[in-house]
Amino acid sequence: MLRKFKEYFQKMTTGGNQRRQRILAIQNHIVKVGEVNYYVSRALITDVPEMLAIERAVYAGQTPWDENAFKTELRRQSGRFYIVMRHEDRLVAFCGCVFDDRRQDAHITNIAVHPDVQGQGLGHFMMQVMMKRARKLHYQTVTLEVRYSNTIAQQLYRDLGFEKTGIKKRYYFGDHEDAIDMTYRIPVATDD
Repeated sequence: MLRKFKEYFQKMTTGGNQRRQRILAIQNHIVKVGEVNYYVSRALITDVPEMLAIERAVYAGQTPWDENAFKTELRRQSGRFYIVMRHEDRLVAFCGCVFDDRRQDAHITNIAVHPDVQGQGLGHFMMQVMMKRARKLHYQTVTLEVRYSNTIAQQLYRDLGFEKTGIKKRYYFGDHEDAIDMTYRIPVATDD
């Protein structure tokens, strides 16, 4: 009896893990956002210097995450999903997310779009990629923090259905700016 239960349990957990791996996989492909084609792929360690360059361009020379933080995240395969977008071989945007089965939450850890291509829908596209995967995993929420001063990003998140759920005082390293917690509650799927 115990052996049958163990076999059943292993089959169920292995099957669930394989399903999760399929959902968090991405095939390198071309997408059209607006009128421009972009190459989308999973972020690799070799992308880190370009990701840091985007952070410097977005955050006035600062890098909220350093090289070691990015490399650590990209090496953690379980539950981490980072994508990059390229235009003509130049990395122009990236987004990272931690998928937490226990909390049933997908937490956006990082999203940045180079200033040269901001306002063209790349942030919206990457957020939808993450939200779609959270829905497929039957998660309850997608969460993130956004700088209090970043009203453009806040509007993007509201347009996607996120709501303000709190404030983290003096959250950001360096300038100690407050962060706004935002949450998207994933609608429960029906069998209709």
